[in-house]
Amino acid sequence: MTASMGRALIAMSGGVDSSLAAKIMMDRGYECIGCTMKLYNNDDIVVANPKTCCALDDVEDARSVCRHLGIPYYVFNFQDEFREKVIGKFVDSYEHGRTPNPCIDCNRYLKFGKLYERAQVLGCDVIVTGHYARIDECDGRFHLRKALDPAKDQSYVLYTLTQEQLAHTVFPLGDISKSEVRDLAKEAGMVNAEKRESQDICFVPDGDYVAFLKKTTGKEYPSGDFVDKDGNVLGTHKGIIAYTPGQRRGLGLALPAPMYVSRLDVENNRVILVYDEDLRNTEALIDDVNWISGETPASEIRVQAKLRYHQKEQWATAVPMEDGKVRLVFDEPIRAITPGQAAVFYEDDEVLGGGTIIG
Repeated sequence: MTASMGRALIAMSGGVDSSLAAKIMMDRGYECIGCTMKLYNNDDIVVANPKTCCALDDVEDARSVCRHLGIPYYVFNFQDEFREKVIGKFVDSYEHGRTPNPCIDCNRYLKFGKLYERAQVLGCDVIVTGHYARIDECDGRFHLRKALDPAKDQSYVLYTLTQEQLAHTVFPLGDISKSEVRDLAKEAGMVNAEKRESQDICFVPDGDYVAFLKKTTGKEYPSGDFVDKDGNVLGTHKGIIAYTPGQRRGLGLALPAPMYVSRLDVENNRVILVYDEDLRNTEALIDDVNWISGETPASEIRVQAKLRYHQKEQWATAVPMEDGKVRLVFDEPIRAITPGQAAVFYEDDEVLGGGTIIG
């Protein structure tokens, strides 16, 4: 009998990626345990939709795959933590004029927080997910890198990982493409080999986050003024939570030329609109910064900064500040820098760190 490589806890969403990750770890000789995180009840969301992760059908798919592989399977109830760390922050961000990224918070607090703790209780050596990213080790230091398939790279949402977490995490799909994943899953006889991917925020499956916020808080968000940069009133908005910087569509205004949301003035319940040429800035202030090396750079460094999941990286200088924040100075003006979104710092294919845009 081949000696086990160790014990692995596989985070399984019911999709093909995490299912194949479990199969790969088994083939590598690990003793595997499958699990799904129960994050919310159906009553917590507005509609049911098969495109989301963590739904009941996904639990059944994950359980079926584990049965097929012959490994144990558990469902962990993390609803309280999810409500506090992810949904609570999501609501608070929109109410304060920020645009959150709940997938980053879910990774930070649930997958690589609570699940990491549970893995230790179960005596697991590593946790495993179906993320498309890579980890390597050099001279005792762990590095997070982009996936080889640029169309699937998910390193942007993993910038909060620490050295300790990277040392006990495996991303088996980082060096293969999505089409290869489906082919390998078919060969392995997995029921979800052709299952479509989750596209939406899991707890806002129809994309109507305004309805979700109203249901969750029980509030109605008052209308207010659209104003230009000089304070001239241009019309009436439908509630400040319904808008995000860079938005042009859905304003409901008849304007002589297209205008875009520039800023949300929460204190005065105003949405500031500007023309495209006024939507660009050369600096951003970043808070809650994590440097993956565990060490803050001693002086300013050149980085390629990514400010949205699907945005191309932009050259910038990252200037560490004494209070832990980072000032990003871009080589070229950047359009619609959005408070609440993540700024992630790269050096070629390596993630150096990142944080939350606050201004």
